[in-house]
Amino acid sequence: MRALLGLLCALAAGWAHAQARFSFGIVGDAPYNAREETQFAQMLGEINYENLDFVVHVGDIKSGSSPCSDELYEARKRLFQASRHPFILVPGDNDWTDCHRKRAGEYDPLERLERLRQLFYANEQSLGQSTLKLEHQSDDPAARTAQFRRYRENVRWLVHGVLFIGLNIPGSNNNFGRTPQMNAEYAERGAANAEWLRQGFDLANRHGYAAVFIFIQANPDFDLSFLRRANPTDGYAAFKQELLAYTLAYGKPVVLVHGDTHRFRIDHPLVDPASLKRVEHFTRIESFGSPFVDWIKVTIDADNPKLFSLRTGWTLNYGQ
Repeated sequence: MRALLGLLCALAAGWAHAQARFSFGIVGDAPYNAREETQFAQMLGEINYENLDFVVHVGDIKSGSSPCSDELYEARKRLFQASRHPFILVPGDNDWTDCHRKRAGEYDPLERLERLRQLFYANEQSLGQSTLKLEHQSDDPAARTAQFRRYRENVRWLVHGVLFIGLNIPGSNNNFGRTPQMNAEYAERGAANAEWLRQGFDLANRHGYAAVFIFIQANPDFDLSFLRRANPTDGYAAFKQELLAYTLAYGKPVVLVHGDTHRFRIDHPLVDPASLKRVEHFTRIESFGSPFVDWIKVTIDADNPKLFSLRTGWTLNYGQ
């Protein structure tokens, strides 16, 4: 899996507006069991020695068959709090949407999501020993309706002219297609996500930010069929259309970071429907996942001709 991976291509012009060189870390889809808990703690210790501005976990902090209990959530929070750097979590399907499963404890997914919000998004600050102030959609005075005020997990932050956005878009088809109640939840959260994404790109355009990074848990599946026809069973269809439209209009680097399918990769999966060519200023980064407990270091540098570089914990390098 790791032997042959494509190098990062140069993204679109406009990166020269970046104001500084900085790095951050990406982890995801771990730990799933006791062995991986030990590995994750060891990895976090290694990350703590790095000079990073923050670390993002792109969701699935447990396996789909482990219990969605308060005890497990609290244990994960203690683990993440050991990060020397600000630590931000994007919720995954194993963390709430799949908690109805018998082996996961047959919990109410909506109740579990509220518990995640209480534990991991309790205030304006990130997790970690040093913290980063985050903007939450729930606290945004520009929120158009009261329904968006519950979405504390939708966050954004700015570092040196680069905008970072976290959205609650989990695996298991984005919680769509299982029950009418979950379909209603999917629709409400989809409206909130769409608004938060719109606001993010509006800020990026208005202030001339150099790039936009978006963190979600799910692999939204960039099968080209979404360009040709709407798929009524695809829980990610609306997000992909929104992402494509905003990326094309923005014209500067847009990077989507996700987990879910446990396959470390870097590619350019978006296609412009007008030209049928790859959108080169859009990059997808997928994190490692169980049973591979590893992390990705992203370094953003205006002097790098390829604009940013990646290094994994296994010292594989890309884009340098």
